[in-house]
Amino acid sequence: MKLSKFFAALLGTLALPAAMAGVYPQCPSDVTALGTDSVDPATGLTLRTYTPPGGNRKVCLHVVAGDGWQVLGDGRQAYGFGFAPAQGRDEEVMINGIAAAKFPAPTITFQEGDEVWLSLTNVGMIHRPDLFDQHSVHWHGYPQASAIFDGVPQASATVQMGSTFTYYYKVNDPGTFMWHCHVEATEHMEMGMLGMLNVLPRQNGSARTNDGKTFTRFAYNDGDGSTGYDREFSLQMGAVDSNFHELHELVQPLPFLELKGDFTQLNGRGYPMTTLENQADMPVGADAPALSQQLHSVLRATAGDRVLLRLTNLSVDAYYTLTAMGLPMRIVGRGAAIARGPAGDSWAHNTASVTLGGGDGVDLLIDTRGVAPGTYYLYTTNLNFLSNGANEDRGGLMTTFVLQ
Repeated sequence: MKLSKFFAALLGTLALPAAMAGVYPQCPSDVTALGTDSVDPATGLTLRTYTPPGGNRKVCLHVVAGDGWQVLGDGRQAYGFGFAPAQGRDEEVMINGIAAAKFPAPTITFQEGDEVWLSLTNVGMIHRPDLFDQHSVHWHGYPQASAIFDGVPQASATVQMGSTFTYYYKVNDPGTFMWHCHVEATEHMEMGMLGMLNVLPRQNGSARTNDGKTFTRFAYNDGDGSTGYDREFSLQMGAVDSNFHELHELVQPLPFLELKGDFTQLNGRGYPMTTLENQADMPVGADAPALSQQLHSVLRATAGDRVLLRLTNLSVDAYYTLTAMGLPMRIVGRGAAIARGPAGDSWAHNTASVTLGGGDGVDLLIDTRGVAPGTYYLYTTNLNFLSNGANEDRGGLMTTFVLQ
């Protein structure tokens, strides 16, 4: 059913008046008054930051949770839930958040030492007005989780439709993390409420020489430059169970026992859509008011670069193995921790492939010294995941690495 029909019928219900909707994001007064905004050009996510004299950086951001549509690898659209950047003034957030879900959620980047105020507003479901689902933000792998701010509904606050809740984090550890909704987690994550969250180490900006090359950017506080890199990319593996999403859209009982992704994706797209670097080339669902799959998966580098690939999997039903023929890969971190034991001994190692289960993440270095320029492929070794649904042509979990 077209969005316009729901919009006409439900706008008065979902677009709550300012006096009724609790759109009250929290942010310290000094950040509000003195902070500066940085906007991610790919996703529109805005971070407002301020560093007080002699203190750590303070960060405020505001996201919404609702529903929307994405385009599958065979061109069909699929209904889903998701996060998106809050847009406009507080009194405009509810309307601007209608059907605005992004797949995956915008990638968030913090710095070690940040104090973070993350506000979540639940804008409701335009296509499923029968649902009054709560939502939350769970920072997957965050080591200092506070019960109230952890997002797990059994112990934490959750956000009702038309309400806002602000999470507070003291960012003490660098690494590659994930964030997702933890309310009815299997359903909400399958429907698309997940994304990546990266924390940059304090060591960034200082020079370290490793293997004959000097770096100023690092995956971790390694002390010796062993996690240094020239370019950085984030890829999230996952899948869509098209039958599950279709039944959800049609308001039918959901087959949780039979849940099985048949459209595998990187950054919310299946090949060849993973390689569409220009957002204008990415198709938009018939019922979607705007592009919902904003992130391509093409990796570009110059010969001689050392590339950091942050790779995660938030699938609710599958393990995935990724390989890249012709590209030397080295694991330098896993589970948002540097590849070292308690005594400091390194277990970093070279590999030809990486296997990740749901909720797992790794940090890979790809050293292109000695690698011939050209186009290489990152793809899954699971042949059943190299297709878009029942279409047996090349698709699914695959993208390109372009070395110039």
